[in-house]
Amino acid sequence: MHRQILITGGAGFVGASLALDLCRSFPDTRITVLDNLHRRGSELNVARLAGAGVRFVHGDVRCREDLWSLPERPELIIECSAEPSAQAGLAGSPEFLIQTNLVGCFHCLELARECKADFLFLSTSRVYPVELLNGLAYREEDSRFVLLDGQGLPGASAEGVSEAFPLEGARSLYGMTKLSGELMTAEYAAAYGLRAVVNRCGLIAGPWQMGKTDQGVVALWMAAHFFRRRLQYIGFGGAGKQVRDILHIGDLCELIRGQVREFGRYSGKVFNVGGGLSGSLSLREMTALCAEITGNRIEIGGSAVDRPADIRIYVTDHRRVTEFSGWRPRRTPRMVLEDLFEWIRAEQDRVGPILGG
Repeated sequence: MHRQILITGGAGFVGASLALDLCRSFPDTRITVLDNLHRRGSELNVARLAGAGVRFVHGDVRCREDLWSLPERPELIIECSAEPSAQAGLAGSPEFLIQTNLVGCFHCLELARECKADFLFLSTSRVYPVELLNGLAYREEDSRFVLLDGQGLPGASAEGVSEAFPLEGARSLYGMTKLSGELMTAEYAAAYGLRAVVNRCGLIAGPWQMGKTDQGVVALWMAAHFFRRRLQYIGFGGAGKQVRDILHIGDLCELIRGQVREFGRYSGKVFNVGGGLSGSLSLREMTALCAEITGNRIEIGGSAVDRPADIRIYVTDHRRVTEFSGWRPRRTPRMVLEDLFEWIRAEQDRVGPILGG
């Protein structure tokens, strides 16, 4: 087992959840997280991490010196740091996005090279081109859009999108940085003999996610219902029929825990990781569940105007990782939303100013 694990972006939703899970699962391993606390709400995780025995380092992956001044050399780096919005950079300069996601990944890989550390890269389903995804055949039902079988592209079916889906085309500035990070990871592995794993994650959700309009939509939706705040369906007719599959953070932690435990077996693999077809919801369906769970019905507007980089349907076909490892998501979308509701209710004094505004 790795004796020293570094998680970059480790005070964020995914990074902190992983750190706490790995700390519980591997008590003989020292877990260190590095985070610049840029995203509002990440500061709330510092005390949670310290209470569990996770070491927090206030630093930035954009700054090489912050990584090289860590108190101990990592044996495994889990690269979770990111500006995670598909809308990032579209309204102005993409400098922060590029510096964080691309230069930051390069610095992490350089540290892995010098330390001969294993490298686990958290990538995204956003590496797949928008035009190809929106060109997939579908039908419209009362509450959602549905992918059809017999698609004309490899890696696409009624089950969703697999790793065989083409990568040629524009995807968003955010998706570009993550695909570039994947390519850098593969090249470093080949050039320097590093062991590396890439997980292309879909829509992740769960407690301690500070949802915003451009990222973390499931937490945003539940928070809006809890605090009785207005929402809006945007694009694709403005009826809320666009679909995503939802992966509970606990299911992602279970997968990564297994990858850490048997890193050599997973090394060199790229996996699509998500909730799958059975874990998918449209915005309209999510609204109904949130209203049922909270008892609150809120006003929801509609705009038919599509935003750049938005996608009608994305469902993860996770059969490759399931067949390879036996892992599959266990928590349903209702369970994700119920967990979010219970968390917000328990922590509303602390998270209300962030989620309720």
